[in-house]
Amino acid sequence: MSDELRFDIVDPLDAGAIAAVEAYFAELNTRFPGGFDGEGAIEADAAGLRPPGGAFVLARLGDQIAGCGGVHSFEPAIGEIKRMWVDPRHRGRGVGVAVLDELERLSSALGHRVVRLDTNENLPEALAMYRSRGYVEIERYNDNPYPTHFFEKALVGVFRS
Repeated sequence: MSDELRFDIVDPLDAGAIAAVEAYFAELNTRFPGGFDGEGAIEADAAGLRPPGGAFVLARLGDQIAGCGGVHSFEPAIGEIKRMWVDPRHRGRGVGVAVLDELERLSSALGHRVVRLDTNENLPEALAMYRSRGYVEIERYNDNPYPTHFFEKALVGVFRS
């Protein structure tokens, strides 16, 4: 990456966060065979993606938003990664792995010992990345209608203070 990747923790209703999540939803709408309806989801998820139980980050390369993602407390000691996305212009440059690492770090800082996430079979690059980063498939843990795969990873011993 020519510019150094940096992370900014922002409110999930920050203009940049909304723009990134809207771009993510638009992409899902084209990639999922039945489309994707994220109507109201940004606002509905906002409270959980704010401190003290959550965080939302924008990944930036120079003045461009390269990706985003959030983490929230799903259950005591269990975090969940939400809205992880990398702008197509920045894919293949390690941004996705860096965002995932940052979200895991934030989840650990929130006191989570395990982090979960869900994804869809029509996002094969996401499936491959999660598996390569030590995520293991688990049974469905939520009632979200879009995911086909559910993963978790133990954070214990991954991050040291």
